[in-house]
Amino acid sequence: MIETANHDLLLRMEGVTKAFPGVVALADASLRVGRGEVHALVGQNGAGKSTLMKILNGAYRRDGGTVVLDGSPIDFRSPKQAQAGGISTIHQEINLVPYRSVAENVFMGREPRRFGMIDWPRMNRSAREILSRLNVGVDVTQPLLRLNVAVQQMVAIARAVSFQSKLVVMDEPTSSLDEREVATLFAVIRGLKADGVSVIFITHRLDELYEVCDRVTIMRDGRTVEERPMGEISKLELVATMLGKELGEVRRTGQTGFGESQRHGRGVLLEASALSRGRALRDASVRVDAGEIVGLAGLLGSGRTEVARAVFGADPVDAGEIRFRGESARFDGPGDAIRAGIGFCTEDRKAEGIIPHLSVRENLTLAALPVLARAGVVDRGRQREIVDRFMRRLGIRAAGPEQPIRELSGGNQQKVLLARWLCLNPKLLILDEPTRGIDVGAKAEIQSLIDELAGEGLGVLMISSELEELTEGGDRVVVLRDGRTVAELSREAATQDAIMAAMALGPAQPEAATDPAIA
Repeated sequence: MIETANHDLLLRMEGVTKAFPGVVALADASLRVGRGEVHALVGQNGAGKSTLMKILNGAYRRDGGTVVLDGSPIDFRSPKQAQAGGISTIHQEINLVPYRSVAENVFMGREPRRFGMIDWPRMNRSAREILSRLNVGVDVTQPLLRLNVAVQQMVAIARAVSFQSKLVVMDEPTSSLDEREVATLFAVIRGLKADGVSVIFITHRLDELYEVCDRVTIMRDGRTVEERPMGEISKLELVATMLGKELGEVRRTGQTGFGESQRHGRGVLLEASALSRGRALRDASVRVDAGEIVGLAGLLGSGRTEVARAVFGADPVDAGEIRFRGESARFDGPGDAIRAGIGFCTEDRKAEGIIPHLSVRENLTLAALPVLARAGVVDRGRQREIVDRFMRRLGIRAAGPEQPIRELSGGNQQKVLLARWLCLNPKLLILDEPTRGIDVGAKAEIQSLIDELAGEGLGVLMISSELEELTEGGDRVVVLRDGRTVAELSREAATQDAIMAAMALGPAQPEAATDPAIA
C-alpha cells in the first residue's frame, strides 16, 4: 500500500467491520482519503463499497473499527448528521422528491428564509446559479418529475456540491449522463479539488477512474485489498485485483479479438446485433446456437444484464436487430418473449424472482398459469403433476410443494426458478448469475443441470462474474465492456487471462502494446 502522511489525510477509516444476519459485509476494511484528493473506490458487486459508504454517512452503524474525519473521531448516527459534519453523498439511485420544484430539491431542508417565510426569489436565484455552473439551464420552478433522468441526476449533484462540504461521495454519478454531461461533471470535480474539497468516486467505468482520480482503493469480499496511485496500476492489473486473480503472463494477442466460434450444428437460435440503448448499450452483439452455452462476461456496468433484458423484451433498444429462430423478434414485452420460447432467471433472486410468501408450488408454476388455467380456474391436477415432476428432476429439497419458498435455502430457491421456466419447455434460457449466493454443493448441481439441458438442445445465455464458471461451462464466451462487445472467444481461447484482458482493455489494437499504462 502507498503511504500517505497522516497530516495530509482528511478521512481515515481503519479496521471497519459490519455484519448482518448470516452475512459478513465488511471485515477489517480501510479507506484513506487525502485533502483535496479525488479517490476512486472500486470492487465487484458485494465487495463492500456501499456498506462502507453507508457507515461513513451514518446510514449504518459499524460493529467495529475507527473513523476519523479532519483529525477528529466521528460516529454519525444519520445521513443528516453526516451532512452537517461536512460529508455530502450523491447516490446512484436518485433520492429526490419528484413533485417538488428543482429549486426546492436543491435546497430541501435548508431553504433560505425571510421573516420566517421561505424566500422564494432568493432560493430560485441561487438554484439557477448553482445549476449554471453545471451547464444545466432549466426552469428551476418546474417539478422535478418533468425532467429526464440525466437532468435529475445533475440536480442531485447540484444539491450535493452546494453544501460546501469537506468530502463529497459520488456513487456511480455518471450512470445516467451522456458524454457532454460527464465532461461537465469532471470539470466540477476538478473545481472541487482545486478548492481543497475531497471526492470519493465510485464507478464501474475504468476510463473515468484514470481521467479524474488520484488514487484508488480496491475492495473484495468485504476487505480492502489494495491502495495505489492511479498512475501506478494498469487497467489489466486493476481488473485482476478486483476479481482476485493472478495477473500472470497476460499478453494482448489476437485471442482477445473475434475468433472462430464452436458451433454445435443445430442452427442459430438467437442473433442479437449492434444493440444500442443510451449509454448502457453501444454496439453489443451476441449469438447463441441451439444446444450451446454462451457465457456473457464483463465487469459491473459493462452491459451484460442490459443485453439480456433487451433480448427478453424487458427494455426497448434504440437501435440494432434481434432475430430468434430465424425471424425478427423485437418483443414488445417479456410476455411476447415467453410465448416465443424464452425464459429469464434474473440476477436478483429475492427482488425479481421468488415471491417469498407463496408456496413452492405457486412459485414454480407462476409463468405457466396462462396454460394451466381455463376460464380463470387453475387445473390443480396438471399443476400438481408439473410440480412433482420438476421437484424430482431438479432435486428440490423441501418439506413439500406447499412449503413457503422463503423457508428454502438459496440453492433450492434457484432450482425452483429454473423449474419455473423449464416447465414451459423453452428454446432459450437466459441465466443472470445463476449460482450467486448459493453453496458449493448446490452450485455444482445447477451447473450440471445447465450442461444437461444444453445437451438436450436448449440454448443457454449465461451471465456470470465467476470466470471459472464461464471458462469451464461455456462453449463460447462473449465479453462486454462499456456497453460494447469487445471479444468473442472460442472454448479453447477463453482462458481467464484472455477474458480479463478483454474486460480491462477491450479489443486488441497493435499500437496498444507500446502504451506504458498497460505494459
